[in-house]
Amino acid sequence: MPEQALASTTDVWSQLIVGVVLLVLFALLAKRATHRVVVSMMCVGFVWVVTYLTPFHLISFEAAAAAVDLNVLMLLAGMMAVVGVIKSTGGFTWAVARLTSRARGRPQAAAGLVAWSTAITSAFLDNVTTVVWVTPMAMRLSKRMRLAPVALLVPMVLAANLGGTATLIGDPPNVIIGSGAGLTFMGFIRNVTAPVLVMMVLLQWYTAWYYRDAYASARDAVPDETVEEPELRDPALFRWMLVICVGIAVGFFTQSLTGTPVAVPAVIGAALALVVQDWRYVRRHAPTAEERAHGILRVIEKDIEWPALSFFVFLFILVGAAVHTGLASSVAGGMGWILAYVRDALGLSDRNTLLFAALATCWVSAVISAIIDNVPYVMVSVPILAHFIPTIRGETDVLWWALALGVCLGGVATVPGASANVTAMRLAREEGVEIRYPEYSRFAVPMALLGLVVASLFLVDFVLVGGAQARTTAWLAALALVFVEVVRARRRRAALGR
Repeated sequence: MPEQALASTTDVWSQLIVGVVLLVLFALLAKRATHRVVVSMMCVGFVWVVTYLTPFHLISFEAAAAAVDLNVLMLLAGMMAVVGVIKSTGGFTWAVARLTSRARGRPQAAAGLVAWSTAITSAFLDNVTTVVWVTPMAMRLSKRMRLAPVALLVPMVLAANLGGTATLIGDPPNVIIGSGAGLTFMGFIRNVTAPVLVMMVLLQWYTAWYYRDAYASARDAVPDETVEEPELRDPALFRWMLVICVGIAVGFFTQSLTGTPVAVPAVIGAALALVVQDWRYVRRHAPTAEERAHGILRVIEKDIEWPALSFFVFLFILVGAAVHTGLASSVAGGMGWILAYVRDALGLSDRNTLLFAALATCWVSAVISAIIDNVPYVMVSVPILAHFIPTIRGETDVLWWALALGVCLGGVATVPGASANVTAMRLAREEGVEIRYPEYSRFAVPMALLGLVVASLFLVDFVLVGGAQARTTAWLAALALVFVEVVRARRRRAALGR
């Protein structure tokens, strides 16, 4: 059938069908009735049944293929492969053990080191993968320190989410926002990293207060040496990976100069990592034909999360249906009408109207992301926001930063809000530690609200004073708080005589 015959219909019924499908998707994902890949595949299958067997053409196969964002998929796959090769060297376990050994029997210091190392790693690698290898180490550390595991694990999970928010590549929602809005790696560094640093320091203070009794009791019981430092399984490959990761980072930081999509340095780095790993494997063994591809295939089959990438593909198709039928523009038009009504009712200036839109985007995104996984919400929100932004005046990039911060902080608040949370709780359960959802949220919700206050102050400064001044203020505040935290940590260490 000619492609013209299957151009998407834009009538109200087509938009209504797509809207209902998306609502069903969100409901099933929130209920966790079955695997999210099955849910998304079922929804895409229904959309194509309607498209090809009824007069309502929601999205053709050809249009669906064009709707899939290859930049997002290739970036995630490339970084997953890089992480897989590093993991094979034992580098992650070695690095975390080296850091936590510095705590030397100080539970609060150990919690801080675990949180900061998790956040920094999550900023440059996928935060879900980060919690996969940090969680077992944190579990072992808590046992040796006789510390309640929750006092290490829950702050670590929040740090993974916050660290992932700091950069374009650290969290899947940021990857989607960056690709959909055309934002750069350095754009995230300039605008989002500083507020996240402020939140990280506040997380350390809040953690020390909330778990003060757990840390005190563990400190009384803990021996002086608490962490065994494992050896690197392949030091030479680890050194190779450090060089490759530096090259990838250079590619990210120079993206605005070279004009390359962020997926390009990630894929190049992944290819080099796999080649070096395979070359070293062949040098050290006399492999059979089957073993010849062992090193590479293990990473490709086990470490690249194909179910997650498949889920993203189906979500892109559903979001494409929303765009092609005009649902995204209709929702954006409705948002514009509401904003105009509020502006006229309250007599807001253009600047205050933008501020209202930014704060609403941040807080509404946080509430929704606390209920459902933030990835599908972001995928739907990006095209809607892209249609909405041209209707208002000012430095409208602030709306993208509001979306990124809101989605992160909402995902922090509850276990289902982010994939990193679900993964960490599952790994803890496999180790015999059950952290119930209410127990997690009692700690996480106040921290999420505190983070939203920080984000709101940044957005207010950005809109009312200007983006450049807001960035300067945020970085000065972040560096000052980090300095204060370092001084406090040194004083605590001196007070304990360690």
